Amino acid sequence: MLKKILATQIALASFGYDASAQDSTKKMAPLVISGSVDAYYRYSFEDSKATDFNNKTSFTKSQNSYELGMATVKLDHTVGKVSATADLGFGRRAAEFSYNDGGSLASVKQLYVSYAASDKVKLTLGKWATHVGYELVDAIGNRNYSMSYMFSYGPFFHTGLKADIGLGGKSAFMVGITNPTDQSTTTSSTKMVIAQFSTGTKNDKLKAYLNYQGGSTPDTKVNQFDLVLLGTISPKFSINYDGSLYSVKSAGTTNSWFGSALYFNYDPTDKFGLTVRGEYFDDKKTVAGIGSDVLAFTVSGNIKLGPLTVIPELRLDNASKVAIFEKNNGNPTKTAATAILAAVYKF
Repeated sequence: MLKKILATQIALASFGYDASAQDSTKKMAPLVISGSVDAYYRYSFEDSKATDFNNKTSFTKSQNSYELGMATVKLDHTVGKVSATADLGFGRRAAEFSYNDGGSLASVKQLYVSYAASDKVKLTLGKWATHVGYELVDAIGNRNYSMSYMFSYGPFFHTGLKADIGLGGKSAFMVGITNPTDQSTTTSSTKMVIAQFSTGTKNDKLKAYLNYQGGSTPDTKVNQFDLVLLGTISPKFSINYDGSLYSVKSAGTTNSWFGSALYFNYDPTDKFGLTVRGEYFDDKKTVAGIGSDVLAFTVSGNIKLGPLTVIPELRLDNASKVAIFEKNNGNPTKTAATAILAAVYKF
């Protein structure tokens, strides 16, 4: 009896799908394919033999070597109110981004379906890059090639269900329930709450994003609050800000890290841009594993040759309290200087 009921339901569902598919062919948008590739060379002036080569952030753990970054292909398709995205990545960035995943899941940066319930509400189910923070996993989305500490020790992605709600004007709200952070699959009953409130001025010269993720188990409670501000001063100059506070409460004790970063962007011509990132990251309680506070300055050029962007970069990291870096002879040092030459191509 159960088999007959299931068979009937499947037949009816198939009929409904065929009818709706025929009805929506006029609304079907073409498949959109985009992506990028990137590669880089990095040199640490201390010539450290440490396993991380004096690199405490994501994606660029190498020394005096030409390295592959990531090849990424993104597919987007829309039929009426329904859309789907498959975003695949291959290489170091993709592997570190999906560090909790194995096998074929490690290549899936994003995979989700969305339904526009109305012109103000959209529901999304699947895996997507985090809303927390300013920087992105794709090199083409950043003006600096090396990553910030806040990106490296914050969430990378979420897997779950979320709702994007338009509030009118430039304001919107997002709320969702997800697996534990950075997990595409889990056997845990623990779930995280994510949220974002965004707004901006009418002319879009100032935009603000207040971000949140949090969750708890019987033993641990995690909360992260993050603020991103985007300010356009002129067509050639902008200043952006990211600030984040991450706290963990366990066994009655709360420990945390926090960070702030300013991004000064100047584009004198459409062929050349310059970005200076100044970041302060405080992890003196070793929540992120650094064990010190760090002040990092990064200067990156953006030489634009059509779809190709060449990024020469200089970076200086200084830990004020603890010598977390290493010299060539193995002795500890508080300062690390690096140079990067990267190439990023977008298609």
